[in-house]
Amino acid sequence: MAKAVSSVQKVLDFVKKNNIKFVDFKFMDFPGQWQHCAYPASILSADSFKDGFGFDGSSLRGWKAIHESDMLIIPDPETMFVDPFVKAPTISLICDVYEPVTKEKYARCPRNIAQKAVAYLQSTGIADSCYYGPEAEFFVFDDVRYDSGPNGTFYKVDSVEGHWNTGRDEGPNLGYKPRPKEGYFPVAPNDSLVDFRNDVTLKLMDAGIEVEALHHEVASGGQCEIDLKYDKLVEMADKLLMFKYYVKNTAKEHGKTATYMPKPLFGDNGSGMHMNVSLWKKNKPLFAGKGYAGLSEEALYFIGGILKHAPSLLAITNPTTNSYKRLVPGFEAPVNLAYSASNRSASIRIPFANNPKAKRVEFRCPDPSSNPYLASAAILMAGLDGIMNRIDPGDPLDKDIYDLPPEELANVPSTPGTLEEALKALQDDHEYLTKGDVFTEDVINAWINYKMEHEVKAMALRPHPYEFALYYNV
Repeated sequence: MAKAVSSVQKVLDFVKKNNIKFVDFKFMDFPGQWQHCAYPASILSADSFKDGFGFDGSSLRGWKAIHESDMLIIPDPETMFVDPFVKAPTISLICDVYEPVTKEKYARCPRNIAQKAVAYLQSTGIADSCYYGPEAEFFVFDDVRYDSGPNGTFYKVDSVEGHWNTGRDEGPNLGYKPRPKEGYFPVAPNDSLVDFRNDVTLKLMDAGIEVEALHHEVASGGQCEIDLKYDKLVEMADKLLMFKYYVKNTAKEHGKTATYMPKPLFGDNGSGMHMNVSLWKKNKPLFAGKGYAGLSEEALYFIGGILKHAPSLLAITNPTTNSYKRLVPGFEAPVNLAYSASNRSASIRIPFANNPKAKRVEFRCPDPSSNPYLASAAILMAGLDGIMNRIDPGDPLDKDIYDLPPEELANVPSTPGTLEEALKALQDDHEYLTKGDVFTEDVINAWINYKMEHEVKAMALRPHPYEFALYYNV
């Protein structure tokens, strides 16, 4: 019987056969930005996948102090892809971060936290796999400018699709610009980004990433969505980072700029990242059953866990001050902590599915500014807490919650109004995250402190341009 070729050997053979010149190692910092470091391909050997490569962790946000800064990245050979945005033949490998002395995975490495969440799931015996299908929305602009100084601040984004440009002299202005909240599914020429989305999708498919759908989204000004086929938790988080990388770099090739900022436009819909989740055991789906909307008991308890922990969970799944500009009533935002079948006004939706394998829970609060490893792990931990403690999600709310009379709406819990509120909720409610040492106390405290110091307080200190419109002449 022929000996199977290891994934490490496949990488080495690929490098040699395809005359690869550089190897680019990519890894995730604490808040959620992909980092990288490139080496000549000649340095790559089988030992590289055991010994790794050293780097300075003190220079990365939320990581080590300067007096203990040495760290290691060790590439995962299963994650290799050819980077289409680099001129010289280059492969990329996603890495895990390790302590150099003990060779233990670094506790604040987001990919490590996601891996620990999967291990904890398997240790419970409830399931052996968690599948995610994220729907990450984003904007594609033609121009972006912003600045912040001691005596002035501004931002300005622009798009040829922007409804605010109907009166602009564009030599000529052809007028194909979606009105606010009317950007969902229009054909070209109102949808000017067909070729861009196709280009992204073809590149993703060349990299082995399956795409299920691509379309314009609700907002004017270039909002898009490209949906990836579901995959296991860690693998999906890896793919989501590749997806964002491909979208941003393809936009640059088209002379445009892409952003996953949740709410870049005032008065129109923001960008969410609905997370479709399901648990499986021994290749069988666990969320299909005979309960409400065809759900199993486990699925309903999973929903109960998410609803119970939602205020603290959002500190991770909606981690920016801008996230809470999206989570406001009136823009199809999932601010109502309720569940319902095929009801997009609830924060948890049960999409219609005839096939038990497609039965899933859609958590609609998260947004694409989140760190996908941390967000996926946190959602899983909240849902598992619901199953293990048999948390009743209550009755479904099969109504248009946006149109409920005030006396009924008052009985529906809502999402936190600010990042600070969510972080305080996380401070008070995080025991479900620390089970199995998935999120350590150090990770929770570091996350809260980083977000409070670098984002919440930093925003609170700065005058806002609209304050001048409100108060300058008082």
